Amino acid sequence: MDELILLRHGETEWSRDRRHTGRTDLPLTPRGEDQARALAPALKGVTFSLVLSSPARRARTTAELAGLSGAETDPELWEWDYGGYEGITTADIRQGRPGWYLWRDGVIPGDAEHPGETVGQVAERADRVIARVRDVEGTVALIAHGHFLRVLTARWLELPPQEGRHFVLDTGTISALGYEHGEPALIRWNAPVAS
Repeated sequence: MDELILLRHGETEWSRDRRHTGRTDLPLTPRGEDQARALAPALKGVTFSLVLSSPARRARTTAELAGLSGAETDPELWEWDYGGYEGITTADIRQGRPGWYLWRDGVIPGDAEHPGETVGQVAERADRVIARVRDVEGTVALIAHGHFLRVLTARWLELPPQEGRHFVLDTGTISALGYEHGEPALIRWNAPVAS
């Protein structure tokens, strides 16, 4: 593989409000749609051998508006399942769990729809995606979610999944992973293309 392009979906109401959005399937806000459209010029002229999108509406819409219609959906690309913290802000969680930090403390179990995942379970999914795309010749694009892509980046760089905490990723941004002298490398990170 030449390069792995990562697109974080555009803004949703919950991402704007800093609410944990794992499996809740929300649409993009008008600003999120603008962010997705603004990705298109950065992708113009790139020939992709494979384009994969999370099944979430926010990711699929981002792919379409960025000019990557026809992306194959891959359930491995779903966001971290936040369990009982789905839809809740960090500030609200910390009222009951002072000092809580997702990357260290994890989530609490939720219900059947949001059972919750450990960072290790997210990493297992990320590792499967990496194994799938490493053998593809050419450039690959993934359209997915902030925490998932941060875990995937840590795993690409052969780091423990908790090290994803160091890779802040905003909505509507483009990043790239690849190689330097045959070793996994971070090529570009969290590059905004829209205001």
